[in-house]
Amino acid sequence: MLDNELKTQLAGLLQNLRTPIELVAHLDGGDTSKETRALLADIVDAGAGKVTLRDAASNEGERVPSFQITRHGEDTGVRFAGLPLGHEFTSLVLALLHVGKHPPRLDDEVIAQIEALDGEYVFETYFSQSCQNCPDVVQSLNTMAALNPRIRHIAIDGASFQKEVEEREILTVPQVFLNGQPFVQGRMTVPEFLAKLDSGAAARAAEALKDIEPFDVLVVGGGPAGAAAAIYAARKGIRTGIVAERFGGQVQDTMAIENFISVEYTEGPKLSAALEAHVRSYGVEMIPLQRAEELIPAKEVGGLVGVRLASGPVLQARSVVLAPGARWRQTGVPGESEHRNKGVTYCPHCDGPLFKGKKVAVIGGGNSGVEAAIDLAGIVDHVTVLEFDGKLRADEVLQRKLRSLPNCTVHVNAQTTGMHGDGSKLNALSYTDRSSGETRQLDLSGVFVQIGLLPNSEWLKGAIELTNRGEIVINDRGETSLPGVFAAGDATTVPFKQIVIAMGAGSTAALSAFDYLIRTSAPAEAEAKAA
Repeated sequence: MLDNELKTQLAGLLQNLRTPIELVAHLDGGDTSKETRALLADIVDAGAGKVTLRDAASNEGERVPSFQITRHGEDTGVRFAGLPLGHEFTSLVLALLHVGKHPPRLDDEVIAQIEALDGEYVFETYFSQSCQNCPDVVQSLNTMAALNPRIRHIAIDGASFQKEVEEREILTVPQVFLNGQPFVQGRMTVPEFLAKLDSGAAARAAEALKDIEPFDVLVVGGGPAGAAAAIYAARKGIRTGIVAERFGGQVQDTMAIENFISVEYTEGPKLSAALEAHVRSYGVEMIPLQRAEELIPAKEVGGLVGVRLASGPVLQARSVVLAPGARWRQTGVPGESEHRNKGVTYCPHCDGPLFKGKKVAVIGGGNSGVEAAIDLAGIVDHVTVLEFDGKLRADEVLQRKLRSLPNCTVHVNAQTTGMHGDGSKLNALSYTDRSSGETRQLDLSGVFVQIGLLPNSEWLKGAIELTNRGEIVINDRGETSLPGVFAAGDATTVPFKQIVIAMGAGSTAALSAFDYLIRTSAPAEAEAKAA
């Protein structure tokens, strides 16, 4: 199952096991079960005596194929159903290590919070091997299950359990059920799960921020622009903080990154993790899982700017770098919001495998839309690309590839007018041919919206200058219309929305903020607790 190089790497990692572990298999004679047994046998070989395998006495009531990772004499609640390959192979390796009591990379306070969770929690996570957001969810819940015997988790490959996926009407991954009921959809990490499970966590976090001292530079946003700004500010030796609802921002939703200079290929979650580690290495004060709600201008130039959080506290700083990023733009047509995650989706890499053998549409003829159509063509029965403009806007090399695919159809001058279904599942899309005025309907199971980005800047209206598209107006130094406030990244008027450009802009904004600090006198101390 595993090649020799991967076996060697796995053997090296499994040397970190602090206690023996056991794999308990629920298998039959099917092809996937045979592949699963081969994978488990490779793990046993790599474990060099620290890993054993046995078949369960019965498969009754169990998903087949599946296997449990446990400690000898215990009933640890970490399981996989289907093959955890692709993006989930790392999740498998980490599960082996954490069940084997190799310590996870979590703060002691977080581990204590996991261990203190009371009650019984049975989690089920549906994933696809091509989903870049799924591993964060799977790894988080596996780690929690390895630390707390009251938590159980099974990670389920949706492609291996299609009937189950259809019965539960799962049309997007990752999707998590708790004790048999829908719990969350989309990427989540351990702190985010704890915030939902521990009712007092949010209140404690807000209380801890009330008396925090003002920063020299406060960065709002944890994407590439925010990370670069925090690093460049911290390198100047000034007190730097970064507040973000989720670290990595839009990069977390990016599959393949092949234009990050000097790195031939990487993926969004991997780059996000590297950015966060780099920021932490400079001692930047991290304030995660907090959403900015209001920007409060300083009373005078050089004074303290405030950032009010949705949880209540106001953070203050002598200068602020805004890097709130952007999110997927929605069409706004009737039926879209009602069928979001019920056939309407925004991530072809995550959700494409759930539409295997079905008909889907991609809205958008730019690079993202055409790339999505090309990827989906290898999975689904047929892809229809709808572009509002009179021609596709994607690079010609992508258009040539799309035209070469026999199961792809392109309609230009196509204005989407509605997405239809019964509220639980999408089954059709309607559009108007802008050339003829004719209205047409497509019978399909999925719609992938790929029409660009929308700045996360609504909370800044009235405080700084924005364009009519909501972009933060900046100059070549990253300065906004408000003294002491700078901005960078996809939420600004920078013409090209790219990772390397966002990083450069974040660095520029931080250097400009430092220049502002050394050239601007601080006001009287009386303002220190204003706002």
